[in-house]
Amino acid sequence: MAHKKAGGSTENGRDSRAKRRGVKRFGGQRVSAGEVLVRQKGLKFRPGNNTYRGKDWTIHAYVDGTVSFSQKKTQKFHGSSAWCTIIHVVPEK
Repeated sequence: MAHKKAGGSTENGRDSRAKRRGVKRFGGQRVSAGEVLVRQKGLKFRPGNNTYRGKDWTIHAYVDGTVSFSQKKTQKFHGSSAWCTIIHVVPEK
């Protein structure tokens, strides 16, 4: 006979797969048109010159060029101010 009662199984032990979000191309890197610059949910980064935002908030490059970042102070809905990061592509000559 067994001397101890068998332990039950647990309901934990699983996790969802990573979404692979984040900055894909950094400042100073060369990119080609249509390349993904940032994968995100919401507007953590905002599209600037020669970039556009996709349906899933992903920012892409419009033209071939070099990536650059800038920061700008914006006003939130309730009047408080916050810094937002804008991503640009400087086109090649």
